[in-house]
Amino acid sequence: MEANAFFVQAIGFMGTLLYFASYQCRNNRNLFRIQFLSYLFYTVHLLLLGAITGGISYIINVFRSFCLGSRWKFGQKPQMCAIICLMQVLTLVFTWSGWISLLPVAANIASTIGGYTHNARKIRLAGMLVNSPLWIIYDIIVGSWAGVLDEAVSEISMAISIGRYGWKNLGEPDA
Repeated sequence: MEANAFFVQAIGFMGTLLYFASYQCRNNRNLFRIQFLSYLFYTVHLLLLGAITGGISYIINVFRSFCLGSRWKFGQKPQMCAIICLMQVLTLVFTWSGWISLLPVAANIASTIGGYTHNARKIRLAGMLVNSPLWIIYDIIVGSWAGVLDEAVSEISMAISIGRYGWKNLGEPDA
């Protein structure tokens, strides 16, 4: 692997490490704060790979994580969820490159809706059943080996957090 390709994958692997750590946070606010940093690495990684829809979707994820992880009240309201989902749809329209463009957008809409429930169970379900499977397919197609690893590790991390905290204890929204 040439140095440039190695560097691009290394940027993605930094995002993977941070994303794994995010699901070990019991508090949703901290989960979103760590994911914010992870998404910054992934944005750069995907854009360098030429995966424009995925890269721009991650920029929106950075904003989503800011909204959900901050104390900005409007950023945590259902109206912001709708705005962010609309931004994802607009990304799809403006970066359309065939059916592959549907994958990151659908994944991120599911994660956005899950996140805006403010319910740790629903956040993990959206991640395990929709977000990660769709991103794995997209990452394989665009050549993001860090992304494939990230989603596989994320699935494991979400399962560990369920085992660690118990499914019942993950049900209540943060106060």
